[in-house]
Amino acid sequence: MIKNALGDVATRCNGNEVDQFPSGNLFISVSKGLWDNGVACGRLYRLKCLSGTRKSCREGTIDVRVVDHCSKTPCPSTILLSNDAFSAISKSQSAKINVEYVQL
Repeated sequence: MIKNALGDVATRCNGNEVDQFPSGNLFISVSKGLWDNGVACGRLYRLKCLSGTRKSCREGTIDVRVVDHCSKTPCPSTILLSNDAFSAISKSQSAKINVEYVQL
């Protein structure tokens, strides 16, 4: 996501629209492979942490919404999670985790 000059969050999906962000701020940015030229905007995925450093995975799954395209080149991962989404499936913000995902 990109911060504009006013400090608002602008995404490649819905710009500055606040209602694009799901409750609980469980949202993601995706890499080129999942972005699909913007068709991915609004897609829902179910994620589960499979493994990670320092036994960081939490039990269960979370549902997240695509709100943006990864802005880094190259993108460091297939899916970039919001801080709240990451905290929902990992016990440590600094952990590296492997996730399983399925489109809903």
